[in-house]
Amino acid sequence: MKGDTQIINDIFAADEAEILADARLRPWLESLLPYLGSWTRDNRHGDFRRWCGQLEKISDLRSDCCRFGSSIEIGSADEIPSGRQKELRNALMQFQPWRKGPYRLFGIDIDTEWRSDLKWDRLCGEIADLNGRYALDVGCSNGYHMWRMRDAGARQVFGIDPCLHYLFQFLAIRSLAGGPAGIHLFPMVLEQLPHDLPAFDTAFSMGVIYHQKSPFVHLEHLRQLLTPGGQLVLETLVVSGDEKTVLTPEDRYACMGNVWCIPSVKAALLWLRKTGFSNPRLINVSVTGEEEQHRSVWGCTESLADFLDRQNPELTAEGYEAPRRAIFLAEKAG
Repeated sequence: MKGDTQIINDIFAADEAEILADARLRPWLESLLPYLGSWTRDNRHGDFRRWCGQLEKISDLRSDCCRFGSSIEIGSADEIPSGRQKELRNALMQFQPWRKGPYRLFGIDIDTEWRSDLKWDRLCGEIADLNGRYALDVGCSNGYHMWRMRDAGARQVFGIDPCLHYLFQFLAIRSLAGGPAGIHLFPMVLEQLPHDLPAFDTAFSMGVIYHQKSPFVHLEHLRQLLTPGGQLVLETLVVSGDEKTVLTPEDRYACMGNVWCIPSVKAALLWLRKTGFSNPRLINVSVTGEEEQHRSVWGCTESLADFLDRQNPELTAEGYEAPRRAIFLAEKAG
């Protein structure tokens, strides 16, 4: 059996080989290599060894049959013996909680907390054509939307997310699908990327900005990473009000403790203009319902219904407006 560090080193080596062959991305990756090396060496997460072991248990399973509809489907139940399917299910369960999806892996339905396909449906017809583009997904979770970007024709898709169990979920799915193939996830935050090397034609920031202490710093970092004329896809919680309205929760919002500020639609558009984006525009506003966010046996014992006022579901448990989400597009000036 391989050591934990060797398993991750082998995975990153496969990513590096593919990325270094791309002239545009080579300088970008070379600036990250010292961080990736230290991350592998210094990782002390309590579940790291267990997750590596589960990843190795399923490393022999592969399928060339991948479908990227509402559910990401890899393989089918009749491709592997029932005993191996049970082993796969047990391994996937070790990576709980599964928040973004849904997935169907060798006949195993992963009913994730979020129906991420609904968000994709709201934006896919409005964004710039991804064919041949380099895409970045900030706060990508386990990479559900990255697979949709790749299927839409993106040449290379990169995701970043510091949560390690999301990384292992992604690695398990990608391993089942046969390897890197233009889709990569690095365990880091936006501030760790080289902002002086604009490499991406489209940057997605979905469900991230209200977790940032400074939304302006977040937007500026995204703008720096885009190539001239590149597009930002920004999705965020919003509240009612004018361009001066920004909700700063006293403590929690919908039971989330890491929410710093939620703008109104007009305030978000002002933020985009103020940070130098051109042609900022709203393409969708939707109320989050239980069809989109719900409890799941795959690890989410509480979800939207638990975060709202039990007497008035139009309010959060704290008395704020119930979650509404908006999607904005903007471009980096050419």
